[in-house]
Amino acid sequence: MPLRSGWLSEDQSREDTRLVPLGPLTPTSPVATRSGILPGSPDGQWRISGFTLTGTRGTMSATVSPGRAVIQGTDAQGAYPVALTEYQPLTFTDGAQYGRIDLVVLRVYDDPYDGLGRSEAVVEIVEGTAAAIPMAPATPPLSLPLYQVVVPAGASAGTTAIDWDTALTNLRTATVGIGGILPVTTDTSAGSYPGQYRDANGQLQRWNGTAWTTYPVLPAWQDWSPTWTTSSGSALPAYGNATVSGRYVEFGTTVHMTFSITFGSTTTYGTSATTSDNWRFSLPVTAASVQPHIGYAELGVSNSARATARLYCATTGTFELLVISGQPSATALAQSGAVDALTPWTWASGNVIKGGATYEAAS
Repeated sequence: MPLRSGWLSEDQSREDTRLVPLGPLTPTSPVATRSGILPGSPDGQWRISGFTLTGTRGTMSATVSPGRAVIQGTDAQGAYPVALTEYQPLTFTDGAQYGRIDLVVLRVYDDPYDGLGRSEAVVEIVEGTAAAIPMAPATPPLSLPLYQVVVPAGASAGTTAIDWDTALTNLRTATVGIGGILPVTTDTSAGSYPGQYRDANGQLQRWNGTAWTTYPVLPAWQDWSPTWTTSSGSALPAYGNATVSGRYVEFGTTVHMTFSITFGSTTTYGTSATTSDNWRFSLPVTAASVQPHIGYAELGVSNSARATARLYCATTGTFELLVISGQPSATALAQSGAVDALTPWTWASGNVIKGGATYEAAS
């Protein structure tokens, strides 16, 4: 027989023992193993290639590809390792007045436990009941579901055969060695132990004891409001009723930040501004070092009266702005250089500063 089982029949061969999977797999209890198919494909493109069902167009027949799997019984029964070494044909019964849904399963029969007079592993079709609204049959005991197959009303070989392009629902699940990363798609089962990992459609997840969580943990954007001072500590400005907002996120030692300031009617911009009274704003996270360029900001009075400024770290905790452009209107700026109460113009209510930056944070 092409489907081999381990530690099931009295005449187990050396080949049976070598072919079926052994060793500790994904646990579900101190003595039980997760049922599933061992993952992988010859070219590495697929999560699971074992026990793939492929229908033959225009017929009621299909084949199941070779693969290895483990089927867990009760804790007392243990886990049954199986291996299909050749392609196995399956033939589905013709459709009746109504359609039905069949189930293809990998099943273990063990007479000392089920009393069915058989001790073998098989791939078999569990035929559903034809009905106006058909339902899939229940999975038999000691079985691993592989596929659901929709058999239309009146289906038979020829033009009314099963439409293999749409008839199949893949139910296969994987199992891996303990400590391995489990490949899953729509699996909703709980993890086995805190620290277990799985790949859910390309996203790595970690079981924390109660739920699967994204790994590594994705940092969340946080609100932040920059403090406003000057480089000299003199001629200090004040937001008043200005609208101030900021957001930042930290990935390891990389910080991304954005901010927006719209000055209000009670905003004050500092008095006796000099070249040493440059405006200075706090960073959301301390920088690793003084950095000459971390981002840009737009300074605006109106659509035509605006300029661009470069952000630079004046200290590891603050940034300043340096005007680096003219205006879209080609009108000369009143002042250039570091932004302060008079640069690049005399600021007023409704003027804005909006910018963003990326920099290295202190470790």
